[in-house]
Amino acid sequence: MPLLPLSVARPESPAILAPGRKPLSYIELSRQIESTVAQLRAAGIGREDRVALLVPNGPEAATAVLAIAAACQCAPLDPNCREAELERYLDDLRPGLIVYAGDSLESKVRGARTQGIATARLRVDEGEPAGVFSLPDLPAAKGIRDETAPAGRALLLYTSGTTARSKLVPLTWDNLNASARNVVAALQLTAADRCLNVMPLFHVHGVVAGVLASLRAGASVVCTPGFPSPLFFEWMDEFGPTWYTAVPGIHESILAQAPLHGESLKRSRLRMVRSSSAPLSAALLHDLEATLQVPVVVSYGMTEAAHQMTANPLPPGMRKAGSVGCAA
Repeated sequence: MPLLPLSVARPESPAILAPGRKPLSYIELSRQIESTVAQLRAAGIGREDRVALLVPNGPEAATAVLAIAAACQCAPLDPNCREAELERYLDDLRPGLIVYAGDSLESKVRGARTQGIATARLRVDEGEPAGVFSLPDLPAAKGIRDETAPAGRALLLYTSGTTARSKLVPLTWDNLNASARNVVAALQLTAADRCLNVMPLFHVHGVVAGVLASLRAGASVVCTPGFPSPLFFEWMDEFGPTWYTAVPGIHESILAQAPLHGESLKRSRLRMVRSSSAPLSAALLHDLEATLQVPVVVSYGMTEAAHQMTANPLPPGMRKAGSVGCAA
């Protein structure tokens, strides 16, 4: 796959982590991607085919996005969407396959089957490292198409729909690679960093800033079930992240919990916090920095631009409250 630094100097170093799971190393991640691509090819999925993904937030959502996008066009969807919303998404996408996980999604994909859309349940075996999965019930191949086509569109993501009906945006590996590289540069990420990802992995913020930028830097990312959750400070203690990225609403929730977790704050390894996807008020920025004792980097992005477009610099660069920073 064009993005992952699979030649990382320490292939056994952790890439994906998750609560209650063994870490997944870079070499294991590479094998998962290769295995998934081979399974999809054997099922007749070519590079120009579209695969919709309905998987709850967590390590398998991250690795499935990476692995499917390495094989074809991956469209991660909100697994909590209503059935009517899913029907609209499928009308837009016209996927050749839906990959889903969990009993709760069985009823949603049943309707897709009646429309002739193939489905495959993502299986996670007990005891496997975070992010390891298989697709045991993939449909039989109907003939492989475009297997040797150059990598083009990788992800099909929906916009947030803030001002109008959400739109479908195709993103290439070049788009994603450039944006992830910009996040790495803006945050000065290295292999020593660890992101605590609490953002959904069907949205460009979580996919690009949380996962792809971390892997681009050869760092590690903790893939959590997301927010709202009272477990944020438990995850901080367990994994010792050096940063997290979130929307202002999540920052507010963390601040509300902070007075109950003074010892966790003292043990914190955070070196900065990132905020994106919505305006961060000057008051909230000030309170975050005062409570977490680290700088807050405000950035601005759009799904159509593969996420990050501008970012405030880390100290000693000038950060201006109310500004989204410099072009990045």
